[in-house]
Amino acid sequence: MRKGDLLENIEIETMAAEGKCIAKVDGLVLFIKGGAPGDTVQVKLTKIKSSFLEGTVTAIQKFSPLRTEPFCEHFGMCGGCSWQHINYETQLKYKQQQVIDNLERLGGLTLPPITPILGSKRINYYRNKLDYTFTSNRWLTKEELDRAIEESRFEVGLGYHIPKMFDRVFDVANCYLQPEPSNSIRLLVRKTAVENEIPFFDLRRQVGFLRTLTIRSSNIGEVMIILQVTADEKNWIEKILKTLTDAFPQITSANYIINNKKNDTFADLDVICWKGNPYITEQMEKPDGSGTLQFRIGPKSFYQTNSDQAHELYKVAWQMADLKGSEHVYDLYTGTGTIANFVAGQAKKVIGLEYVAAAIEDAKANSKLNHITNTEFYAGDMKDLLTDDFLSQHGKPDTIITDPPRAGMHEDVNNMLLKVAPNRIVYVSCNAATQARDLKILSEKYDITAVQAVDMFPQTTHVENVVRLDLRK
Repeated sequence: MRKGDLLENIEIETMAAEGKCIAKVDGLVLFIKGGAPGDTVQVKLTKIKSSFLEGTVTAIQKFSPLRTEPFCEHFGMCGGCSWQHINYETQLKYKQQQVIDNLERLGGLTLPPITPILGSKRINYYRNKLDYTFTSNRWLTKEELDRAIEESRFEVGLGYHIPKMFDRVFDVANCYLQPEPSNSIRLLVRKTAVENEIPFFDLRRQVGFLRTLTIRSSNIGEVMIILQVTADEKNWIEKILKTLTDAFPQITSANYIINNKKNDTFADLDVICWKGNPYITEQMEKPDGSGTLQFRIGPKSFYQTNSDQAHELYKVAWQMADLKGSEHVYDLYTGTGTIANFVAGQAKKVIGLEYVAAAIEDAKANSKLNHITNTEFYAGDMKDLLTDDFLSQHGKPDTIITDPPRAGMHEDVNNMLLKVAPNRIVYVSCNAATQARDLKILSEKYDITAVQAVDMFPQTTHVENVVRLDLRK
């Protein structure tokens, strides 16, 4: 076999991590991009190693009964909803198996009986935040490219990046991720900019005016707009924002950012609130059903992008923590304090730790907004913040809830947890592979007593997982 060879009648057996399919060829595992379990396909080899092969589907010779018709016209070009061709029940099955494989095979961990994954009630229109990129030279299909060359004209676009191509953006006609008025807002921004000849940004040459558009929405109907531009051109900025706020009364927060850097990150930049509030408000039912919590979300605030499933995820963490009201709780990687404030009603005291200082200010504001008085929040690098001196000053935790980024916890943090040895650790993760690595370290003193996967992102390969660890007696 050589790279570029076409393999015929390959039967796809199952799915691997990151959504790749798996088949067997001459005793070797073949990882396949595209396809679905149960398909029979033609595959073009792209990589040959001594222990495995990689390839891409070039033709489907027999369709799997697990398939469903993709609902989005951009499927195959957009990297967002890569599993929409597989029915949702099958998606959930493979997400749960992905969690189990990571914990058992990568971590070598012994697991208790696994409860079924919690699926999402909404499998479309479930996101509360989307980021769109302007481009002065949008990605074109071959037919469109031929026409554009013939007419000596290239088209602007407002949409998503082509996977693994930083300077290639395709124009989005309709997106099924965020409910209206998201699509209508994006289309009106594009139309207004074109009609008023406002320059779109060229990502390769770094010239132009309009860079990005962020749309955030809340479950009480509020909408935030964040427009990133390269210069303080008031006429262009106000033309777009006034057109939007006149057309959509749901927009309660209209903002812009002047960014002339080489990248679109704006954590270090000022956000100018042009109209309305500098935040929108999310509402979440308390875990014991005794009322609701409110969370103010600013332009730089992190909040779980699936509001409904965020409540389910936090409820799982609360249930696993099994707080009785007397516990001293540490919430590591607290972000804007959502979990800390969510569980505070059942704890004696909650201390939230987070790297981003602005997020800690949001966390404090959210406690104040909800009249929660038993929380404290501190900012700093987790491995430097969680020290003997800090514990001596603020008290040893009975329970730790940790929700780290995809990279997992630093080795120093894991070692400190072993040293502190709280009675219980609840580990929330968006990456079961790094979670498995950390749990293997913690298994020196802890037993895994519960595992619960939660699907936050239908139609994608991503899955959240919550694990309860109890100190071995």
